[in-house]
Amino acid sequence: MGRPGVSAGAPRFASRSRPAPAAAWAAGLALAVLTLLAPGRALARVPEAARDTLLDALERRTFQWFWDVTPPSTGLVPDRWPAKSFSSVAAIGFGLAADAIGAERGWVTRGEARGRVQAALEFLWDTPQGPEPRGRAGFRGFFYHFLDPGTAERFQTVELSTIDTALLMAGVLFVQSYFDRTDPAETEIRALADSLYRRVDWTYFCTDTRGLTMSWRPEPDRLFSPARWTGLDESIVLHVLALGSPTHAAPPAIWAHYTSGYRWAEFEGESFYQFAPLFGHQYSQSWIDFRGLADDSTAARGIDYFENARRAARAQRRYAIDDPAGWKDYGADVWGLTACDGPTDTTAELLGRMRRLHSYWARGAAAADVRDDGTIAPTAAASSIAYAPAAVESTLAALVGRYGEHVFNRYGFVDAFNPSLPDSFPVHSGSVVPGLGWFDHDQLGIDQGPILLMIENERSGLVWRTLQRNPYVVQGLCRAGFHGGWLDGRCR
Repeated sequence: MGRPGVSAGAPRFASRSRPAPAAAWAAGLALAVLTLLAPGRALARVPEAARDTLLDALERRTFQWFWDVTPPSTGLVPDRWPAKSFSSVAAIGFGLAADAIGAERGWVTRGEARGRVQAALEFLWDTPQGPEPRGRAGFRGFFYHFLDPGTAERFQTVELSTIDTALLMAGVLFVQSYFDRTDPAETEIRALADSLYRRVDWTYFCTDTRGLTMSWRPEPDRLFSPARWTGLDESIVLHVLALGSPTHAAPPAIWAHYTSGYRWAEFEGESFYQFAPLFGHQYSQSWIDFRGLADDSTAARGIDYFENARRAARAQRRYAIDDPAGWKDYGADVWGLTACDGPTDTTAELLGRMRRLHSYWARGAAAADVRDDGTIAPTAAASSIAYAPAAVESTLAALVGRYGEHVFNRYGFVDAFNPSLPDSFPVHSGSVVPGLGWFDHDQLGIDQGPILLMIENERSGLVWRTLQRNPYVVQGLCRAGFHGGWLDGRCR
């Protein structure tokens, strides 16, 4: 997902609370890291207490990012923090889920979470929609990719985005199913969520037989993007929600068009449907449990999408171990390429070669598609925890143990770091730490979200289990031709 530039500066939203690590917590985390990194320890034998200490710390702090930086009266999650930024519509979806996870974990009360979710849904429902280029938050139920954090109007000239609206609606449907009690507030949450989802006119983006269009702009004269969603990527959840609508469902043919672009290949000893950045294997599966579910494409290969993602994560880790480009620190516990921040846009000599560096960029590694400038995104490994828990837990501990507070702060992992940058190297954002490399200063909502949801899914299955109860998600999967697993007997 493309992103316009952001300006550094003081944070726009003041934190309501800033958790400082108490001595006991810090000691516990240090013990967990040392235990996980003990020489010769087999990954499968990591003590449960050490594992839980590390995951508790990461999950709680990532939740706290959403809770602290999101205005409780609007739910407009900033794209990034502490740099000043617009609000990200996709991050709002993750933020809604974060509120519920916080309540489930006991970090906030159910009443506190319920109040914030209700306020956010009311705000989203009341934001103006229409075809005008200014003064609107969206059109035909869709929302613009980025919104002004004060007015919720379209930010600059960004596009009306199908994928970002889908990630928002995934959060909307999650809280619809999570807040299932009979009190008036939870009843209102369910009604607002229903109205928001039913308002989205997915058919508007089915402009021809070539599948769902990616985006639309009101100028000039209501212009649709020529790009269509095809080939494995982050948009599985978009297609499921477009197919599941009770009011404006896209035709079932969009799924066949989407899967027609899949590319099966071998990379780093793993055979799977290729997509280079790991977010394409994580965004949809943050919400939907694909374990045991098959469509025509996965059935033909004898796998499911969960196994496909597992192979993609293992292949990226093996790529880092092999380190064909000779980057610093890459290995079994320093890996993970996905869309993330980067140090700067320039070409420079690093480690004996001329290298092209990037700022925000969709990094990745797959067959015939390697995009690597030495920048690691902790979200790439952390959000793969359900696919490879032992390897990811070891990686998380290693990152904390090796880079400390430069990579792991009060809100969890920073968005990215690059160990290969030498001291005093000029960078566009973040900073270079002598002897360690470049470290971002920001966290991004669309990278924090998958970390939080996937850790919770690995630990309790909360998001997966909750959306299994949502009739619209079930309907969308059935219309796409999924069968098996928890879906058996639920398609009519």
